[in-house]
Amino acid sequence: MRTLNPPSPAPAKAPRKRSWLTAIAAKSALVVGLSLFGAGAVMAPAQAANPHERGPDPTERSVTALRGHLDTDTTRVSSLVSGFGGGTIYHPTDTSEGTYGGVVIAPGYTASSSSMSWYGHRIASQGFVVFTIDTITRYDQPNSRGRQLDSALDYLVDRSDVRDMVDGDRLAVMGHSMGGGGTLAVADDRPELRAAIPLTPWHTQKRWGSVQTPTLIIGAQNDVTASVRSHSIPMYESLDSSLDAAYLELRGASHFAPNVSNTTIAKYSISWLKRFVDDDVRYDQFLCPPPRTGFGTDFSDYRDTCPHGG
Repeated sequence: MRTLNPPSPAPAKAPRKRSWLTAIAAKSALVVGLSLFGAGAVMAPAQAANPHERGPDPTERSVTALRGHLDTDTTRVSSLVSGFGGGTIYHPTDTSEGTYGGVVIAPGYTASSSSMSWYGHRIASQGFVVFTIDTITRYDQPNSRGRQLDSALDYLVDRSDVRDMVDGDRLAVMGHSMGGGGTLAVADDRPELRAAIPLTPWHTQKRWGSVQTPTLIIGAQNDVTASVRSHSIPMYESLDSSLDAAYLELRGASHFAPNVSNTTIAKYSISWLKRFVDDDVRYDQFLCPPPRTGFGTDFSDYRDTCPHGG
């Protein structure tokens, strides 16, 4: 078994799915309202419909930028904390818009949180609280990393210095290599998570059909540590066919591609988090339809369950 915690009845999955037709109908209703009553009459209800839809309308330039529209700061977490090895929290400095979704990120085998630090300001400046963690030891296996991601999520929401900024109902996880395997493990154990992004994941377990969290798996074509044929692809193919999921394979990349600033990883990670943590349908355009693959593109493979729900 790969259970992270003592067996307990699986919590019912929150009904997060919403068809594109529903989203389109809602937008159409707003357009009708604008024409009948004037912009001023419906602006407040439109905003209230999704208070997490923030910032300017996204563009290719905005989702690939090194920084988003928000200023950010950091908070250090001591390694003496229980359940994981400490780390760094990256967060927006603007608290006027309410709470933000939380994202916890785990490093790979033998690596520290510094290997994932480039995600910090980049994702936080798009409107998230991002926590890059260290593991208890650098040799912890995937399920242990999953338990530590789980502990770090609880710490972020309940005990961190920025807990008042974090919406405990809008949480996500990411991780590289064995941290990616841990990402799948904690998503399997914690189905209320809004998004999971395993990065060139490694795990002895290849079947994840019970995962209920929208999952984006990022593989690397030239990965010799966690070959996509024995890790990323079978992991993706094992996910339930009704799940919002995608598989992105970086053309010509190695296992360690997620450890350095990468525009493609950033674009799709930010879009996935915005779409499923914030339920911001404006980011659908960067996920569906799937991009072209092969020579002259950034992708050697891309698979997706387009169109997505919500």
